[in-house]
Amino acid sequence: MIPDHRVGEHVLQLADAEGRPLAHHDVTVEQTRHAFGFGSTGFELIPHANGETDAGSLVDDWLGLFDTATLPFYRGDFEPQPGVTQTQRIRTAAEWFAARGVRLKGHPLVWHTVKAPWMDALPLDEVDRVTLDRIRREMTDFRGLIGSWDVVNEAVIMPVFENEPDGVPNAISRLARAKGRIAVVRSAFEAARAVDPDAVLLINDFDLSSAYELLIEELLAAGVRIDAIGLQTHMHQGYWGEETMLAMVDRFARFGLPLHLTENTLLSGELMPASIVDLNDYQPDTWPSTPGGEARQADELVRHYRSLFAHPSVASITYWGITDRGAWLGAPGGLLRADGSRKPAYDALRSLVRGEWWTPPTVLRTDASGRVRVRGTLGEYRADAGEAGTFAFTIEADARPSQVA
Repeated sequence: MIPDHRVGEHVLQLADAEGRPLAHHDVTVEQTRHAFGFGSTGFELIPHANGETDAGSLVDDWLGLFDTATLPFYRGDFEPQPGVTQTQRIRTAAEWFAARGVRLKGHPLVWHTVKAPWMDALPLDEVDRVTLDRIRREMTDFRGLIGSWDVVNEAVIMPVFENEPDGVPNAISRLARAKGRIAVVRSAFEAARAVDPDAVLLINDFDLSSAYELLIEELLAAGVRIDAIGLQTHMHQGYWGEETMLAMVDRFARFGLPLHLTENTLLSGELMPASIVDLNDYQPDTWPSTPGGEARQADELVRHYRSLFAHPSVASITYWGITDRGAWLGAPGGLLRADGSRKPAYDALRSLVRGEWWTPPTVLRTDASGRVRVRGTLGEYRADAGEAGTFAFTIEADARPSQVA
């Protein structure tokens, strides 16, 4: 049931302290993390990580399913006043996740929404400077801790964005109109790359039309180095279905870059009317999860993840919020209800990520030369050879044997 390209082999060579092969020796191997990124927002656990609240079972539910956390860097919230930042609070949360083996992504460095109002009155040269300075600051402060970033978010609409809550044109859109999207994206990626050459840098968008494809084409032709393409799929109006989803993925796969499904939502309640163009325009007073909706969500979630996991270009899927409490737009999109109880979708997804696609503790036995072949889902593993010790290894698509003493 696991796609062939998600499976690999690794040959371990076990030896004792004197270098003699450990022949016919039992070794227990188990997976500790997927190579594929199964992620969610880490927003909900920031207060817990900072000792402000006790998240209770939410911690176990989150860590029991996900291995990649997206942390918030929306400038309006992160830096509401010049130089007054949430750096320490977010860093404490990042360290909490990292200590538990969770990979981290920052979202986003440049965006025209959730703006910092203090930037709006700045002249364009100052907007340009503080935008790039912000990138350098965050990339420096979190280097070695956060491994990937949404560098520029929603650049397709950025120059023409007009949905301003206060009626004041935002600074980033003004900059994009003046400099052009290519120049804005190029300078942002170059600033980020200069600070952390090892980071995975993404462009991310909800506009999955040909306009986004054209923008990527222009960026690549201009020599902008993009490490991965972010694709948002908030399906508040209903699951798109495998055929539509995979046709979209195929269009972006042609660039030969890893695809990250960065923001995924499927509802367990009433669907948003199809007539709504901007999802932000539909926020009812109450939007409950329902038994029928929960059954639908579980079925659709499994279909969604199966189809994407089977596609060789997809490297990561991030579900946008594990719980209904505080969910975007108030929609019942979480895998947990507002009271913290699990919906069927949680167990259904866990049965894939930590069940069907997971290598559980398995006892293997070395041959006469002390070798043992391990086959399993690509990712990180731990081996326990009893008195011979415990060690970690990785199953990769092109893995080679490793010597373990």
